[in-house]
Amino acid sequence: MSTSLLSSRVAHAEASIAIRPFDAPLGAEVLHLDLSQPLADADFRRIHRAHLDHHVLVFRDLRITPEQQIAFSRRFGPLQMHVLRQFQLPSHPEILVVSNVKVDGQPIGLGDAGQLWHSDLSYKEHPSLGSMLHAQTLPEEGGDTLFANMHLAWDLLPAALKAAVQGRQAEHNYLARYADLQRRSPWRPNLSAQQIAEVKPVVHPVVRTHPETGRRALFVSEHFTTRIVGLPEDESRQLLDELFAHSVKPEHIYRHRWQPHDMVFWDNRSLMHLATGCPEHLPRTLYRTTIEGDAPF
Repeated sequence: MSTSLLSSRVAHAEASIAIRPFDAPLGAEVLHLDLSQPLADADFRRIHRAHLDHHVLVFRDLRITPEQQIAFSRRFGPLQMHVLRQFQLPSHPEILVVSNVKVDGQPIGLGDAGQLWHSDLSYKEHPSLGSMLHAQTLPEEGGDTLFANMHLAWDLLPAALKAAVQGRQAEHNYLARYADLQRRSPWRPNLSAQQIAEVKPVVHPVVRTHPETGRRALFVSEHFTTRIVGLPEDESRQLLDELFAHSVKPEHIYRHRWQPHDMVFWDNRSLMHLATGCPEHLPRTLYRTTIEGDAPF
């Protein structure tokens, strides 16, 4: 074998995708992904399988363009655009800008995204399959993201609570906490009539079945879930509060500490997440794409 051919094979082996699970209730990191070249079907299947197994994938040192992020996201399904179109990346409406940066006094993105535990777009008839968030500018401190394993939350739910939610449905409403968020931060614009019409309340099962793995998971969140259908308001509130508290126990959570050029891909059918925030004077900007899922069952 020639020296050049041997060197080529060694280089390819060193650059092959590596998937390393975290020592946590969920999550794995993916090394050596190169999206500047077409992704081989076999590599895509590995990534897809790992996403189902670990629920969160962290692609390290991923230096990609918005176009490459959009194209990679679309391999998993059609994309959804966030109702706050004010914060779309110019010329790339598929990307929601998550940022605390202001230019000429105006925010360039959604600066308070993720302040409450939630699953992305659970307030839609077809909630999100998953979201990809790519770091552009990171603060020197803070800015971590927490992920809670809702399969584990269901598996470890006390028997009495399991019985209480079996067969129940809950309402999800994008506007449930919107006014409160507007009072607390400058990042939430007034919504047009058209935007409000896009986010009418929907009803989903309290416990959903993952369409690809068959695993069950709790599917309620403090941000968007307003009530359990068919229960008196006080009983609904008490039950939801118990579910929320149980879901975010420390033993269910992975804490992601961002590194430059990280892109995090999480499964909204399996998880909730929460942004922990950072000091206001430290810039933080990330680009998010969201992949459409199917109707929960």
